[in-house]
Amino acid sequence: MKTLYFDCGMGAAGDMLAAALLELIPDQDGFLEELNHAGIPGVCVEKHMVRRCGIIGTQIVVKICGEEEGTSHSHHSRQTSHRALKDIEGIVDSLRLDEKVKEDVMKVYGLLADAESHAHGVPVTEIHFHEIGTLDAITDIATVCWLMNKISPHRVVVSPINVGSGQIRCHHGILPVPAPATTYLLRNMLMFSGKIEGELCTPTGAALLKYFATEFGLMPIMKVDKVGYGMGKNDYPAVNCIRSFVGEEEIEHQEVIELSCNLDDATPENIGFAMELLMEAGALDVYSIPIGMKKGRPGILLSVICEKENRERMVHLLFKHTTTLGIRENRNKRYTLSREVQTVKTVYGNVRKKVSTGYNVQKSKYEHEDIASIAREKNMSILDVVDQIDKNLT
Repeated sequence: MKTLYFDCGMGAAGDMLAAALLELIPDQDGFLEELNHAGIPGVCVEKHMVRRCGIIGTQIVVKICGEEEGTSHSHHSRQTSHRALKDIEGIVDSLRLDEKVKEDVMKVYGLLADAESHAHGVPVTEIHFHEIGTLDAITDIATVCWLMNKISPHRVVVSPINVGSGQIRCHHGILPVPAPATTYLLRNMLMFSGKIEGELCTPTGAALLKYFATEFGLMPIMKVDKVGYGMGKNDYPAVNCIRSFVGEEEIEHQEVIELSCNLDDATPENIGFAMELLMEAGALDVYSIPIGMKKGRPGILLSVICEKENRERMVHLLFKHTTTLGIRENRNKRYTLSREVQTVKTVYGNVRKKVSTGYNVQKSKYEHEDIASIAREKNMSILDVVDQIDKNLT
């Protein structure tokens, strides 16, 4: 499984993420040429090789009409620009980018708008982006989204994020580190504050990581193919960079046992009773398939999936509650999504919802018994109940 890991021990900023990802692709100059012809007004993106604490890495420099905007990776040191979300959407919509990349860019800005709205107590529609509305910020976000689509990892793991310490000066005044919008974005993410003073994690960096990360934690066991060093613009006692690692990770799996037997002399009632007992005893799954057997007899293939520790119990139940004289065993690998049950408030009351995630996939389904109970009570079809719930949730 293709896995991307971000080491954010020195924080996260949009330009640093872009540089760290750029180092992972083979044709870096070709990508920059495409980026510079994407139509961002007056923007030219360059890559520079710089040394920080003796380490060589890539630094992304965005020039607006020939001049570099800002001298620090902190978004608060840049010249401000007042753009509403609809203004940014207009710029992004005009770019020569794939629709998926444009969609990702606007979803990242949606996270930023929600964070700014929460921090300043105003509706999203009234938010005007200052530092994160500049053309170089738009460029950083578009670059990261484009590179993420090119690399297309199945899993993105982000380390605990160093947010820095102290205070920063921004458009709104002097604020603590991390800034309120950044703090809001970092909810449910792993972060820490080290001894280095300064804003190490910007809202842009936090929003990009929040959007693309599938999980947070330590580096998984993986065979690394490439490492990227995305350098920041400030000098600190520690090397100011984000490291990106891309490689293959063995998919985690569970080894399970499949027990099977052929039945041609058991009644449907007895088979159904046996299946119920097997599930109650801890089987992971039980199923039956119609088969043709010797002498042209129709029969049933009865199969039980169970954990290795439960094998003897399942064998005992199969012999006790079916007519079989022999059981076959196969060892299988089982891949599963992580699952949780959430409670959703609906117009019909609380309804349980099963949510499954993993492998960059998310699925959800309402608990059938809850939906069926509502359908009986309201004299509705199950499809109509689900449709009404979904309509009232959006």
